[in-house]
Amino acid sequence: MALLTSLEFYRRHTSEFNKYIHQDDEVLIITPIGTSLDLREKLNLNILDFDLKKDIDSQINTLSNKYDLIILSDVLEVSQDIIRFLNLLRKNLNKDGRILIASINPIWNIPLKLFENLKLKKESENRSYIHLKKFSKVLSSVGLEVLSSTSRQYFPFKLLYLGSIINKFLEIMFHFLNFGIRTYILVREDNSNTKKTNYSKTIIIPAKNEEGNLVELIDRIPNLGKNTEVVISCGTSHDNTLKVAKGITSNFFDIKVIEQTKDGKANAVWEAIESTDGEIIAILDADISVDPEKLEDFFEIISLERADFVNGTRLIYDMERGAMKFINNIGNRVFQFIVSLTIGLPLTDSLCGTKVFRRTLYTKIISWQSTVKTKDPFGDFDLLFAAAYSGHKILELPIHYKTRTYGETQINKYRDGYKLIKYLVRSFYKFNSSS
Repeated sequence: MALLTSLEFYRRHTSEFNKYIHQDDEVLIITPIGTSLDLREKLNLNILDFDLKKDIDSQINTLSNKYDLIILSDVLEVSQDIIRFLNLLRKNLNKDGRILIASINPIWNIPLKLFENLKLKKESENRSYIHLKKFSKVLSSVGLEVLSSTSRQYFPFKLLYLGSIINKFLEIMFHFLNFGIRTYILVREDNSNTKKTNYSKTIIIPAKNEEGNLVELIDRIPNLGKNTEVVISCGTSHDNTLKVAKGITSNFFDIKVIEQTKDGKANAVWEAIESTDGEIIAILDADISVDPEKLEDFFEIISLERADFVNGTRLIYDMERGAMKFINNIGNRVFQFIVSLTIGLPLTDSLCGTKVFRRTLYTKIISWQSTVKTKDPFGDFDLLFAAAYSGHKILELPIHYKTRTYGETQINKYRDGYKLIKYLVRSFYKFNSSS
């Protein structure tokens, strides 16, 4: 018996699809003519057999429904006109609909041909293997944008049921090298704009024991135009943070002060969101470790509709000496690696306190929290995972990270570190679950 059968080769391939399918999604899978019957039975979803040697238009015109997700399984690489194919297919996407392009990694072209010659793999049609990174240029030319990209399946053999275990280990070890046999690119319509949209804005400032920073912080927030509001969410402080907050005024925006009912930074943010109706929401730490003037750049990306969520990153520029302790720096980089590995998007910083996002993401956060069923004490991971899980476009913006001049951090690196590890484990499982 061949060590590598068609069924075994497709098993992990098809289980990968489930990571991109949300509850109640209308899903269509397009496969080439002759796809394994075992594959079809395993998927139990709408499947369209495509004969790419025949007229593309007539086959796509048979589609009458609109879909939330269209999966192209080993289709584009055997298509003679990729751009035309995608242009025709996108008409069948719902608003915010996505296309998952599943392909063979071109670096595996020679090894897979060898497997076929040795009768360890079923022979496949001649194909032009798609390079993961270079293909993004093609997508851009047809008005599609990449939400995430990843490669999977390093070990294509069953090997007495050990293949799955080996694959999971290798995927973790070599994720960023993009060496996997299978590549997966998630795309949607590019909604970027050159004309700014005048969204209402809310800046949320979680503040606990920050009385010495608040006045300067508010003074340095730039004039972001009309319909701008600052919400200072005050926790239980040992100093006069609440009193100082209530005494602050501004000529540029309205200021609202709320008192937290539940402790913790995440709760400070969620309660603030509930108290306002701004269409674009920013989170800005009160310690002035990030220049408040930078907010203008964050809001501009959203206003031009280039992204749904802009995540600050402190790990691009050199930071001020003492701004981040060595152990915290190492921990942040480890967390960043795990988050990137999980969501299939190479982020450089997952715990930066400066973030700007569309209000619509908040409902996704609530849904994600009920799914993962564990607590993120800061809310950073909730935002990132919910955005990635719901197909929102995430961009990073480098910021200069500075040493705080008043007060001290509220983070307990051991207690909070444990909570974050627990959260990441459950999130990784959820993203990689085949159920």
